[in-house]
Amino acid sequence: MHDFLKDYLAVHGYWVLFIWTFLEGEAGLILAGFLAFQGYMHISGVIITAFCGAFCGDQFYFYLGRWQGVRLLRAFTFIARRFRKALKLIERYGTFVAFISRYTYGFRIILPIILGMTSFPGKKFCWLNILSAMAWSVIFSLTGYLFGKGASLVVDDVSRYEHHLMAVLAGLIA
Repeated sequence: MHDFLKDYLAVHGYWVLFIWTFLEGEAGLILAGFLAFQGYMHISGVIITAFCGAFCGDQFYFYLGRWQGVRLLRAFTFIARRFRKALKLIERYGTFVAFISRYTYGFRIILPIILGMTSFPGKKFCWLNILSAMAWSVIFSLTGYLFGKGASLVVDDVSRYEHHLMAVLAGLIA
């Protein structure tokens, strides 16, 4: 199992992580941090890949809202239902909302789309997105890494129990 996982992650780990963080991400990123502790991936590679995926994802959603926002509201009623609530947040706390949008459960994809639909400046969103994506990628990568470190203090041979630890980690994340 160890060799298969190492070979698989060497070939596919980073691009899968990029796509995962582009689309959503916390659970996959924490797991990737744990896998970095186990030596399957490099923690710096995990952080950089997660930063790139998260940054690109939110930029995409922001400009999707800018270019297709009205059409999306008509097509997806779940966006329209959350639109008013999110718009009130944006009008009141625009810069803060732009920074924390990736940390808000249930609004991670919707908030950048709605921000794109407003007059919120694209350059300002880009800079806030850079800062937010960097903080997010470091925090959640290191959460998984430190979970592995903590497990190594309790269990002598973490690799022997890694499949159990990954199940525990998945349960904690979910």
